[in-house]
Amino acid sequence: MNSVTATVGVALSHGFTGSLASVTPWADALRSEGFRVATPLLPGHGTNWADLAKRSWREWYDAYESAYLELAAECHIVVAAGLSMGGALALRLAALHPVAAVAVVNPALVVDDPLSSMTGVMRYAVRAVPAIGNDIKRPGQDEQAYDRVPVTAAHQLKLLFRDTVSLLPRATAPLQVFRSAVDHVVKSERSVGAITRYYGGSDIRFVRLPDSYHVATLDNDAGAIFARSAEFFREIATASSPASVGDTEPTEEHA
Repeated sequence: MNSVTATVGVALSHGFTGSLASVTPWADALRSEGFRVATPLLPGHGTNWADLAKRSWREWYDAYESAYLELAAECHIVVAAGLSMGGALALRLAALHPVAAVAVVNPALVVDDPLSSMTGVMRYAVRAVPAIGNDIKRPGQDEQAYDRVPVTAAHQLKLLFRDTVSLLPRATAPLQVFRSAVDHVVKSERSVGAITRYYGGSDIRFVRLPDSYHVATLDNDAGAIFARSAEFFREIATASSPASVGDTEPTEEHA
């Protein structure tokens, strides 16, 4: 086991309506590199969509934060990572805790659906709407997501995004952003734009994923995500402090 990565914890979150299936391969790859990884199942997930309707965004964040705190009590440094909404949770964590680095895959911070502005009213009239799950280019993959989205949960998601964006200036850890060329869930670049505009740190590294859709951790570029994030975390762990990585302009790379 690598002596550096042995003391590095990774708090890794799945996305909205998803399950641990979407991030388990990423977690396993990091563990094989010597990192200690915690992958909490967020409240209301991995059961049924009616359960999700009863949960608040603060419950999702609290579960993720608890995983971070457990790692922080035992590891030399802790980094945050997440897929989609899990990326929002990781960014919020970075704003509130001294994480050493952040890596996010197709992070969601803005709801592209124009109906999102009406969720506050719709939740009283409509219980659920069809979901967009398994947005994966590679055949045979299943993220085990719900096929319905409770409108109350969609409203909570919007509140989470709003809160997280307001906190972005407080997050300064080195940040790695993986972004698929085609994403049918986080369709626009508005979420990435919010990071570019508001993120408090200057070390932002963009990695384009040319052959994957939204759930890129199960898609054709998954191997690149696993290898590049491990390399990124190892770099931060090896440095004497996160600040020693240096102040750089945002960069863009390709998997």
